[in-house]
Amino acid sequence: MNRVLLAQVRANAGRLVASMTAVVIAVAFVVATLVLNQTAKSTVLEAVGAQYTGTDLVLSSTDFEPLGDEADAVAAVPGVTAVAPAWDTSLQAVLPGTTGARYVSIGAVADAPELRWQQLAGGGFPTGPGEIVLSADSGAAVGDVLTFTTYDAAGTEITGDLTVTGLVDTSASITGGLYTQGFVTPAQAQDWGARATELLVAGDPDPVALQAAVTTRAVTLQTGEEAAETAAAALTGSSDALAVVLLVFATVAVLVAGLVIANTFAVLLAQRTRELALLRCVGATSWQIRRSVLGEAALTGLAASVLGVLAGVGLAAGVSALASALDSPIPLSGVSVPWVAVVAGLVVGLVTTVVAALAPARAATRVAPLAALRPTDAAPLRSRNGVLRLALGLLMLVPGVALLLYGAAIGQVLVALPGGVLSFLGALLLAQRAVPPVVALAGRLLGRVGGVPGRLAAGNATRNPRRTAATATALIIGVTLTTAMVVGASSTRATASAGLDAAYPTDVVVQDYGGELPGSLLGQLEGVSGVAAGVAVTSGDLTGPDGEVWPAEGFDVPATLPVLRSTTDQPLPATGEAVLPPYLAEQFGVTTGDPVTFTAEDRSLTFTTVLGSDDVYSPRLTAAELTALVPDAGTGQVWLRLAADADTATAVEDVTDLAGTADAAAVVTGIASERAAIDDVLDTLLLVVTGLLGVAVLIALIGVGNTLALSVVERRQESGLLRALGLTRGQLRGLLAWEAVLVAGVAAVLGVLLGGGYGLVGAASVLGSLSADGTVVSIPWLQIGAIVVVATLAGLLASVLPARRAARTAPVAAIAS
Repeated sequence: MNRVLLAQVRANAGRLVASMTAVVIAVAFVVATLVLNQTAKSTVLEAVGAQYTGTDLVLSSTDFEPLGDEADAVAAVPGVTAVAPAWDTSLQAVLPGTTGARYVSIGAVADAPELRWQQLAGGGFPTGPGEIVLSADSGAAVGDVLTFTTYDAAGTEITGDLTVTGLVDTSASITGGLYTQGFVTPAQAQDWGARATELLVAGDPDPVALQAAVTTRAVTLQTGEEAAETAAAALTGSSDALAVVLLVFATVAVLVAGLVIANTFAVLLAQRTRELALLRCVGATSWQIRRSVLGEAALTGLAASVLGVLAGVGLAAGVSALASALDSPIPLSGVSVPWVAVVAGLVVGLVTTVVAALAPARAATRVAPLAALRPTDAAPLRSRNGVLRLALGLLMLVPGVALLLYGAAIGQVLVALPGGVLSFLGALLLAQRAVPPVVALAGRLLGRVGGVPGRLAAGNATRNPRRTAATATALIIGVTLTTAMVVGASSTRATASAGLDAAYPTDVVVQDYGGELPGSLLGQLEGVSGVAAGVAVTSGDLTGPDGEVWPAEGFDVPATLPVLRSTTDQPLPATGEAVLPPYLAEQFGVTTGDPVTFTAEDRSLTFTTVLGSDDVYSPRLTAAELTALVPDAGTGQVWLRLAADADTATAVEDVTDLAGTADAAAVVTGIASERAAIDDVLDTLLLVVTGLLGVAVLIALIGVGNTLALSVVERRQESGLLRALGLTRGQLRGLLAWEAVLVAGVAAVLGVLLGGGYGLVGAASVLGSLSADGTVVSIPWLQIGAIVVVATLAGLLASVLPARRAARTAPVAAIAS
């Protein structure tokens, strides 16, 4: 039988292409997902964790209190060879080619070379005061002199000149593009009021002694590698969530591949019924035949899995190279292939193929040898197997739907995923009973417009419910996947846009941390090309009920609303209301609805408390009421909204130049740029997922062709008899085409209904834990209509080759087969 097995594989190699293609695509999907996830993690770890390179241990303050004054005590611990506080501050500087001052994030170059992580792209490190190295993308050159403004720890303004001694490569840094970065000596950073909440330690000290040396601070101790992983996780905490989303689609692809493989083997065995029966007649046992079929599946699965692993690694390498070449916001560099990805790919492909072949292999050996040599009628739906199928479908569908809805309710995709798979399998099992009645109803309409071929097609579609359900199921899978993705992506996009609006309600914020902005600045900024609207936020100091002085903000609410994209996290006060930050409400001992009184000199007003979000940092009043308390309240901030068609980068650059010229200490926060970057990431991810979903749909279309081919093989004698009774070749092809359109149309409608539900529930389960305001439902009706039309045409096209094969077979040859 081993020789027979190898001979069968060689003889049927061409017929196995469909199965191998499905396995290769599914395995490549899984492997590419795992490889890209590991690559992204490695790249982010390298970029974010660069500052911990060469660091043995990291002491971090858990209460964000400074640790700079603890450096000497830590350095005295036995085993410590060097200590470097991670100094952090900022300044405003006029960079070359600009007219306004820019915000520059300042760090320090460690005195100890082993703790120096910055990579020079040119020049040298600073050695004393008045020297700085800047990021290479700042536009500065070695030797340039910059005018700067900053403040010391006491709040005293410091101005002067800085000489650029070198340039640092920050291209690999995730945060490098947000602000210009600069590095000075530790002494210079301290003169500018820098704080350090981390201590980088080199050496091999006793961890207990090291923590004991810091007696006045709450600290955590990590290795350099652990600190890098923590920083990477804090920055890209959704990396694993993205991998989960991609693996959801990988699971779907594997499921679809399994169904296609099962259909493919059913086609092969239907075509080889006489061959297998003859083997039984000459002495082969049913176990030997079954083992031969499973062996054929195992060889097919193993070969396809190896190709799939190679294809997956190649796909990941291509995506990584493309992302690097296009400067994608998704961090990828090189390819990291974990052994888990290789093993998972081989196991998934092999197991899926063998399991999918079990039912066809069992069916091939259940018929007696002599019975297999003559045609047999399909078992009725009310047979024992039909009842078992119905019971199993209900047992899978009901708990699957419950688990799916529960996962969506709690916003956990890992709970919803198994429920979705279970319910979908149950729905496919029940399709055998659900599809034929719907097809019969649609067939009545078809019989009126399709003539004789149409009436015959309607009868054929309902005569064999198993065959009709099998053909429809393959297309239902593809349509369900496509619709689920379209509805899910549309809802995800709408939810993400709402979330971005809430997280980034203002496009650009201009402020002066050391004082007030010029009153004329708003008018100047509103004239910048790309700025659609702007509003000034007034500021003034008020005394709260605790006797402390607090900076307050005043809002002209009607003028502010058009500037904000969302007020979800930026609540605005009504007349007589004071929006308080949570920490301040707790300190005042008030909550929403309680009265709170603010005073300024001899003026006093009482307001109704409204509890704000965590994004509210100061008490908020209406501008009129703040002015009533503080008549000389000035402009503390200017909020700007950019036009929809504005060039974000250019607009922010122009605003920065103008603001810096009007006020050298003005800080421009280009939130619009950050929003655009996040928006680009979202678009890229949706594009990637849509492309990967196309793979699963391709597998489903292969399944449509397989089931239609099986339908033609099973009805070879019937087709020959119709030809003998006078049906022409064209009418036979029309019959099969009408039948394909009928079944495909019904499958498309059912698939859209299923896919729409899965898309909405899937989006809710994925986004539920990420969106505080829930999932925004968005249904793209035009795209869904297009899916129905395309799916029906796909079913028609898939019937072309089987119909041609049936029409070319001579009637006598078909009847005798």
